[in-house]
Amino acid sequence: MMKHALSLPAVVLAAALAACQAPPPPTSAEIEAVAMHARQAGDHKAERRVRGWASKDMPVAERELALIYQARPERRADALTLFEQAARAGDTEAAFELGQMLRAAAPEQAWPWYRQAAQQGHAKAALMLGLLAANGEGVPKDQAEAARWLDRSSALGNAHAMFLLYNAYREGRGVARDPAKGRELLEEAAHHEYPPAIQELAMTLQADDALRAGHLMKEATEHRHNNWNRF
Repeated sequence: MMKHALSLPAVVLAAALAACQAPPPPTSAEIEAVAMHARQAGDHKAERRVRGWASKDMPVAERELALIYQARPERRADALTLFEQAARAGDTEAAFELGQMLRAAAPEQAWPWYRQAAQQGHAKAALMLGLLAANGEGVPKDQAEAARWLDRSSALGNAHAMFLLYNAYREGRGVARDPAKGRELLEEAAHHEYPPAIQELAMTLQADDALRAGHLMKEATEHRHNNWNRF
């Protein structure tokens, strides 16, 4: 008895049914959770799952697999490649991490990746651009450019950038000198519990408000102690 090929409508129906039965793609949160477990527990099965997702050109999975490889010196090149693939696909955190990996050996190559992440709203990437420009690291030293990126990072809520920008306004470095604006930034950085800002604010208050200054110094000491214990 001759076997007849499926008709075109039947083929289409079979494909549709197969698609309906296929599991849905993982969410970003699921990929990140599995990858975190792979990193923290050394779970090879979890790592294989992340590797499988990355092989399907999922940027979040590529970034998370790169984070796994990042801790292994023999996989550094693979981590760089995966971060770049994810960053080119628009992953903000991958662009930042790529900048972090490149900074020590080739800060001039790190700059565009930091810039991409900063333009996509990554506060720490904007901070790094400010530091690179201020120090002339990989780019010409430019205090105005540094202040511009520190301002961007501050607007995104980074307390370290606020504190550095406070100093810039206090000294007129890259911006017009403006002690009042600087003080606002110092207060905001202290409000975000950034220990150097808390300590600096305490020192400025010692003459006028010794009680508050004392409380702030105690708070700064406690925050520093907690950070040291954490790391």
